[in-house]
Amino acid sequence: QVQLVESGGGLVQPGGSLRLACAASGFAFSSYVMGWYRQAPGKEREMVAGIGSVQDPTTNYVDSVKGRFVISRDNAKNTAYLQMNSLKPEDTGVYYCVAIRGSNAYWGQGTQVTVSS
Repeated sequence: QVQLVESGGGLVQPGGSLRLACAASGFAFSSYVMGWYRQAPGKEREMVAGIGSVQDPTTNYVDSVKGRFVISRDNAKNTAYLQMNSLKPEDTGVYYCVAIRGSNAYWGQGTQVTVSS
């Protein structure tokens, strides 16, 4: 069955870094667009970063994380990553991994990121 399992979340001080990982199984990972979304308490879920499939692995980011976050993927390991640097309190939220191809969209269960001193 399809699985997306996020890991790497936790509590970090402002200015710190975290690296999230999304381990995928049960589908043709390399042919899917991969993305990271986040949802802060009381707010709607928003797209943070995306990376294209193996045919066109271009990346895109929400303006608030440009220059601080980097999305990448390792198709040999069926894993997507989100390197988060210079973290701010407003980056706090549950981070979700998503795999998209056409009308198919698979979501992970989310991992909590808390940025606080």
